[in-house]
Formats: sequence, C-alpha cells, structure tokens
Amino acid sequence: MAVKWNGGHSSSVLCLNVSAEGLVASGAERGELALWDGGGSPVAQLRLPQAEDVASVVFSARRPSTLYASHGESISVLDVRSLQEPLERFHVNEEEINCLSVNDTDSLLAAADDSGAIKVVDLESKKVSRSLRHSNICSSVAFRPQRPQSLVSCGLDMQVMLWNLQKARPLWTMNLQECDVEEESPQSAGQLFNPPLAHSLSVTSCGNIFGCGAQDGKVRIFRVTGVRFERELDFQAHSLGVSQVLFMPEAYWLLSGGNDGKVLLWDVSSNVGKQQKSPAKSLHRRKAQAAASSRKDGKLNKVASNEHPGIVPKLTIEHGEKVNWLSCAEMKGSRRVLVADQTSSVSAYLLPEP
Repeated sequence: MAVKWNGGHSSSVLCLNVSAEGLVASGAERGELALWDGGGSPVAQLRLPQAEDVASVVFSARRPSTLYASHGESISVLDVRSLQEPLERFHVNEEEINCLSVNDTDSLLAAADDSGAIKVVDLESKKVSRSLRHSNICSSVAFRPQRPQSLVSCGLDMQVMLWNLQKARPLWTMNLQECDVEEESPQSAGQLFNPPLAHSLSVTSCGNIFGCGAQDGKVRIFRVTGVRFERELDFQAHSLGVSQVLFMPEAYWLLSGGNDGKVLLWDVSSNVGKQQKSPAKSLHRRKAQAAASSRKDGKLNKVASNEHPGIVPKLTIEHGEKVNWLSCAEMKGSRRVLVADQTSSVSAYLLPEP
C-alpha cells in the first residue's frame, strides 16, 4: 500500500532524486521544486524562473547540499540548506533538457535534450567541455560509477551509446531495432508498429552493467567490456512502454516503471551477476545453441537466444498511474521505492529486504 506524500506540488511530478543524506528532491510542472524529509513531509519549496517544467533533478555525489535542476533549456544550481534563488544558472542547451547526470567526482555535469544533444559542462571552469549527439531526442544519460570520463546515453533514435569524454564520437553504438531483427526476436515483426524507442538508463554501482527501458515494453541489460558493450539479457517487462529503470544499491536488483501503471522489482543476478571471461563469446555461443535447437525443430525458435521468457518480478506494484520517475531511499530503517506520476503526489512503497 502506498503512502502518499502531499503538499509539495500542485502539478504533475516529473522527477525525483535522493541525496546521500536522505533528503528527497522532486521537480514538477510549472517550475515547481520541493524538498522532503524522510517522513514524507515537505521541508522547502521553490518556483524556478520562467515557471518551466522541472524535468530532472540530481544531487551532487560529493556535496549533498548541492542540487542541480533542469527546467526548460536551463540548469539551476541550488543549495538545499537554504532553498532560494539559484546560486548559478547554465544555459548551454538549445532545446528542453530531459535528463541530468553528474559524475561521482562532481567535476562534470551532462545534460541531454530534445535536439539529441548531450552538453557536458566542466563544473570548475563552468564551460561546455564536450558536445555529444543523438540523431533524435536524447531521453537519458548516465555517468558510469568509478569512471568519471565515461557515460552511456539512449534516445528516441533507438540508439544506445557508450562514450569516453576524451573522444567526440561514441566508442560503441547499438541500434535496438536492428538487434531485435538480427536475433529473430518474436517482437521483430511488430517492431515497425512498436519500435524500441529508448526512454531510460540506469547503471549499477560497479559501473559495468547497465539497463535500458524502451517503448516496446522490454528491459534490456548490457555489460560493458572495455570500449564496447554486449547485450546480456532481454525480457518483456511491461505491456506498454518502459518509462523508467533504476538499479538498486544491491547489485543486479532492478526497478522498472511503465506506462501500464506498474512498478516491478527484478533480480537479474542469476543472468548477469557472474563475471564471464568473454561475455561476447558467451553471447555468440548462446545464439549458436539457440539456432541449432531451432533447426532441429525445423522452424525458427520463438525466443531470442538471450531473451528469458521465464524471468518473473520479485515484486509487482499495481501503481495505477503512468510512471514518470522512480527513486529509492532508506527511511526509518527500511527501503522505499518512490514513484512520481501524473498526479501532484509522490507515492512511497515499502520494499522487501534483499
């Protein structure tokens, strides 16, 4: 049963983030920003300039009192100890920003926008150090933990990309639609009608595994190996688009939120948790085995070699509203998943212990 956090917003809540000290920030339509304590009570509120929708909020990893918030094409830097006018504002993006990410050394801030651009701001010089690009809306960007120069991104061009900020071009790119067709996924025939537009990314604390949620309802899990990544696991998670994915602090526990109004908790450790000598070879071996078994039957196997139809969620939350954002927080000795949706409330659900 959800505990509703009310009183912080009058508009639909669009984004959430939790600081290292347990303070929760939420952003909403019309420039609304709110801070919440661990009990779900609003402790501060602010309306940002121009009253543009606050699409993404993220706390500094090293300075938990510093909060970055995107609203329209701007990024505001705020001090949560005294939530007043922004300390600084960056205006480096040309179109509306969808997602912010700060690296774990607090030296770089990445902002992904509707033009497909990712602007990387050097927080010391306060200038753009790198401009990266997708061919369509860039919906999500995430720095990899323990690798401050490395990030992953995804967008409505169906591309997932791995970047090293010493280079202007991506190290590795994967087109989700092409991969589905190549692997003869049962979805491939319907991809034209429900293409895998990529909406959300999340990276594990080790930095080598990341998940992507897409419009076709699938969650895809990847493993980074050097300058490339391989797809480790696919599974159909939601009946409609996956709007949010979030890896928990425990390695390989993943939350997903969908346009079907469900929030699901997955344990993918048995599929991706074991370090393999060569994930690439392993994946090709699985493909070969699947192809061999399908030939025996005289027809194509219905399930892609790295797709697991039997994977089931550890927890199903019938939230009932389209999920805008997911976050997770330790509160009163237990863990809660926080859900932002089309309403002006934040919902908090108790999570099981690992």
